[in-house]
Amino acid sequence: MDILLLITIGFITIGFVVLTSMKKDMESKLAFITGKMENEETSAKAKSIIWWIVSATAWGIVSILLIVWCFHHNFG
Repeated sequence: MDILLLITIGFITIGFVVLTSMKKDMESKLAFITGKMENEETSAKAKSIIWWIVSATAWGIVSILLIVWCFHHNFG
């Protein structure tokens, strides 16, 4: 089996597990933010939610690029 394929599968699997494990925490932070008025604690929680969204987007883009690269490398 090609090492690039193993890296791609591992990256996607580990990333998916990490994102789904953090999902519950992000939902509770969002519930806290929507229930409270603006203060420093809600601002910090909002920033962590924004960074989670940014990291999930980056993970998705890198996963797509790895899949394309893997197919191009193996079948191109």
